[in-house]
Amino acid sequence: MPKKHFFSARLRVSLFLLFLLSAIMIAVNGNTITSVHNARGIPTKGLTTIELGKTYPAQYESWKATAEPTPAAKSKYKRGYDTDGILYSKIDEYPYLALLLNGWGYGAEFTEPRGHVYMIEDQVDIEPTRLKAGGSCLSCKTPYAQDLQTELGEDYFKKSYAELRDDIPAQDQLLGVTCVDCHNTDDLSLKISRGFTLGKALPQIGKQPSDLSNQDKRSLVCAQCHVTYTMPKNAQMKTTDVLFPWSGSQWGNISVENIIATIKSDPTYKEWTQSVTGFKLGFVRHPEFEFFSKDSPHWQAGLSCADCHMPSTDAADQTISDHRIMSPLKNDLTACAACHTEEPNSLREMVFAIQDNTATAMINTGYALAGVAKLFELAHHSSAAETITTTSLYQQAKEAYEQAFYRLMFIQNENSTGFHNPPEATRILNDTEKYTNTAERLLREAIITSGITIPEIVDLELDQYLYNRGNKKLNFNPNMEIVLPQTPHYPDSLSEEPHQITHPSANAALPQ
Repeated sequence: MPKKHFFSARLRVSLFLLFLLSAIMIAVNGNTITSVHNARGIPTKGLTTIELGKTYPAQYESWKATAEPTPAAKSKYKRGYDTDGILYSKIDEYPYLALLLNGWGYGAEFTEPRGHVYMIEDQVDIEPTRLKAGGSCLSCKTPYAQDLQTELGEDYFKKSYAELRDDIPAQDQLLGVTCVDCHNTDDLSLKISRGFTLGKALPQIGKQPSDLSNQDKRSLVCAQCHVTYTMPKNAQMKTTDVLFPWSGSQWGNISVENIIATIKSDPTYKEWTQSVTGFKLGFVRHPEFEFFSKDSPHWQAGLSCADCHMPSTDAADQTISDHRIMSPLKNDLTACAACHTEEPNSLREMVFAIQDNTATAMINTGYALAGVAKLFELAHHSSAAETITTTSLYQQAKEAYEQAFYRLMFIQNENSTGFHNPPEATRILNDTEKYTNTAERLLREAIITSGITIPEIVDLELDQYLYNRGNKKLNFNPNMEIVLPQTPHYPDSLSEEPHQITHPSANAALPQ
């Protein structure tokens, strides 16, 4: 992926905000902002945001700053939307994902996120196959989600992405998360604005939306989006709902085991087919809240998401919560100073050490799991496929593979590279490795018993997954790859030897 600079993006945002300001002069004409509605009777969120900005200019200006790139070279693993002008691809950072995610949109384009201002703009520009789930993709992106779902009911989930986006007032069709997603407009108290997703999920873990403390809400307003979710499919593979797979869990203990059990409990939760194995699978997406709230060190200390990602800052002769939400690493660890006495450089090295350990285990296991996927492909395409796939060994191998896959995706797609909960990251990745090894051992035995020879070294054939991806025909950029000394390195060019990987020891038992 070539370098992309952001002058055009900044211009679009500036023109968008100018358009909204003009709309206020035309539509408000001295009336209170809450009286401004669109033709569907829904209060216009963009106008509300700008009007609130007049009363709370410091907060508003810091929110608008999410349109600006963050400092480069301060975060080692979340390089995202930085001043170096590069939009990073997770497929390029972790090449094994091209194989493991091949079969749907994530395997074609999977970019690191930009600021909140760009939430919908980035969706509009994304690989089209990423939007096959339809209008439900807007559930976390637009402040109109709850209004539209309430009005449309089941039709909310049936509409295509373009159809549902057209139901948003024209001036707000690029408006991402804004004031009204997290705040009541009368007193700016925190609120849960998505009752049809988070509001429905909270009782499953023993929390009633009416009984939340303010500190609870300082995490839960983020958990409206920074969670994993499932989009159940009907027989035509059309989305019928958006739900959080929290069944069987409790507040402070939403475990990866329960998430996996929920995903596997219902065939409608299998959202896609993995090309290399042919398995229908679910998915685990950015589970920041689940990971952080599972008894992490900072959760035990009573901290919330906002304490670290929206630290107090001085602006316009007052102290406010910084609404330019970013990694504390990119903000010189300002939030950490509220509790920690160590020097920022010392804290940064501690963070990097945690992330290095997580990334090393994640990448090594990712390549190993990709190798197991290729073994399944070999089994399915062999002359003994019917014999192999009916054995108990094969079924056990498939179960272990899926357990490993979901755990890897949990850590891979959680956006702290282990830091939000280091002990839990270690536990999950250890189990991922064990399940991966078990899947390989059992599958090799099933294949060999059926008389099929397995090559000593399994070629991942990554070129066929990394190049010419999706409708955009995207190609691998080796300059983006995250390479650690302990990990295999994908060849820089097609002329080099194909990437091969020897498999880890197959002596591990299933996790207890």
